[in-house]
Amino acid sequence: MARGIFLIAFSLVSCIASFAYSSETVPSEVLFGNPEKTTPMISPDGKTLGFLAPDQKNVMNVWIKDLDRSEEKLITSDEHGIQSFLWRYDSKAILYLQDHDGDENYHLYQTDLVTKQTRDLTPFDGVKTKIIAYKPTFPDEILLKINLRNRSIFDAYRVNLKTGTCELELEDTYRVLKWRADSNLQIRASIAYDPDGNMIVRVRDDAKSPWRELMRWSPEESGEILSFSADGRFLNMISNVGANTERLVQVDLNDGSLQTLAQDLQYDLSDSAITGHPISQEIQAIRINRARPEWIVLDPSVQTDFAILERKDMTMSIVSRDLQDKHWIIGYCSDCIPARFYLYDRTSQKTQFLFSTRPELEKYDLCPMMPISFQARDGMKLYGYLTLPQEKDSKNLPTVLYVHGGPSYRDSWEYLPEVQLLANRGYAVLQINFRGSTGYGKQYLNAGNHEWGGKMQTDLLDGKQWLIDQGIADPKKVAIMGMSYGGYATLVGLTFTPEEFCCGIDLFGPSNLVSLLETIPPYWSVLLSKFNVRVGNLQTEREFLESRSPLFKADQICRPLLIIQGANDVRVKQSESDQIVSAIRKNGKTVEYIVIPDEGHGSMRSSNVLKFAAVAEEFLHKHLDNSK
Repeated sequence: MARGIFLIAFSLVSCIASFAYSSETVPSEVLFGNPEKTTPMISPDGKTLGFLAPDQKNVMNVWIKDLDRSEEKLITSDEHGIQSFLWRYDSKAILYLQDHDGDENYHLYQTDLVTKQTRDLTPFDGVKTKIIAYKPTFPDEILLKINLRNRSIFDAYRVNLKTGTCELELEDTYRVLKWRADSNLQIRASIAYDPDGNMIVRVRDDAKSPWRELMRWSPEESGEILSFSADGRFLNMISNVGANTERLVQVDLNDGSLQTLAQDLQYDLSDSAITGHPISQEIQAIRINRARPEWIVLDPSVQTDFAILERKDMTMSIVSRDLQDKHWIIGYCSDCIPARFYLYDRTSQKTQFLFSTRPELEKYDLCPMMPISFQARDGMKLYGYLTLPQEKDSKNLPTVLYVHGGPSYRDSWEYLPEVQLLANRGYAVLQINFRGSTGYGKQYLNAGNHEWGGKMQTDLLDGKQWLIDQGIADPKKVAIMGMSYGGYATLVGLTFTPEEFCCGIDLFGPSNLVSLLETIPPYWSVLLSKFNVRVGNLQTEREFLESRSPLFKADQICRPLLIIQGANDVRVKQSESDQIVSAIRKNGKTVEYIVIPDEGHGSMRSSNVLKFAAVAEEFLHKHLDNSK
């Protein structure tokens, strides 16, 4: 598979014309409704398949089936819908995290496969729970971090999965972001920010030894602690210290020396797609997100398996493995195909089809997502993706600039229902990994420091102009939309440059950077030093933050705007949307405003997603299709 970005230049029109697709309308329910089945996880003993599927109320819950039988059994009865789960290592129960209507106060639940009884393992009001470690060598115990003692700090707790006892393991004295445990389920590494935004990695020799600093890097550098080596002598990490891109490295705990295990000179590696041995948990392969995702195999013992399983036309994922490492659950997807899952037998080297997440969708021809690049006004090379509607002349198209959230995130080559909806309805869709996006090295990321509403926004405008210059976008019919940071960029687009876009859709976006930082969740206080570097310092740069806030330019809005907000959003409070809606209406302008009462930062329930899709489609048809 080619490593480089595929540039769209003079051959674009002829390339698109070679695709013979039908223009049949794909129903929103097929794109956004609950999947028929998803997230298959093989039990540790290799005998049972667990997966998520709708129950009789159309709520996503956990089902199981024996691999040698066809009967499927509903196990959980969660009323809000489960997003992911894992097996208890004795294969007798499943575990999952759940919050309440999007408030992000996750509790850990356990459901017994025989009795179907569910127990809340963290039954404390108003707390947020995350899993630190769960090891097959300690099947009855799990390490959690919970902000029980102080809502802004997470201490470590050890929970017995059979008795339900929850005991304090370690108090947080460093305002830790993440803990890591060794193969003996002992917490021996942590990562935290200091007040200046430097990141510090601390380790200890055992549970009774004092903590010591192993590494420190500046706010312009980044990294992540992944795991300990099986012998406990090394720490596996993602780091760009001493390099432009994030590499997979192994750090000696004695002297802090680094050995590079895998790297790419242009693209970052990340912890989002790593597979390791199911028992030793030694890293065997890592996926790198180039223009299209590709795997880097580190362990020769799985080289043959990857050679058999990887496909150039689809992205392969290893979703689950049994403890004997005989069976793998493999997922495939592409830009035009929703996920399909297979059972892979390593002995026979054969795969067995399990299911497609959306078989009804596979009856339709979807639109390919093409990697692109262009030059910003200051000469910086930017990357992104372009999706064009089928059977349309690729000239003067109504276009949606779809801005990703984060902004420490990136768009990738993948199936996205929102993009497919827009393209299927006749719009070109442009996604730009503007400066400040992850994935392209620290120079690319740091170019976005203090550039909210600045160069990060002009990158979007330059991408829009590039597409107009290509003759693809109709300059009078370009809309902007996005979620979270993408919602902020939408508000900036309609206030700072009110004539640039014919309309905008803001989903869960902040309108005032000052009030955004003043109302962050208590447990985000450990991230304030990073916000100071990336966004601006609330204590010393208040005037600057106000100058980059759409709220104070609300009177400039002259184009149609739709705002979607979750009532329980703890990241971008409802007040962020309320205040700009109030300002717009005070100025005698109109704005469409919808508050979703049972959602937080992002719409999760299928019913809510379908409602949003219908409203957005109607809004774009009215203001984008008919713009002049």
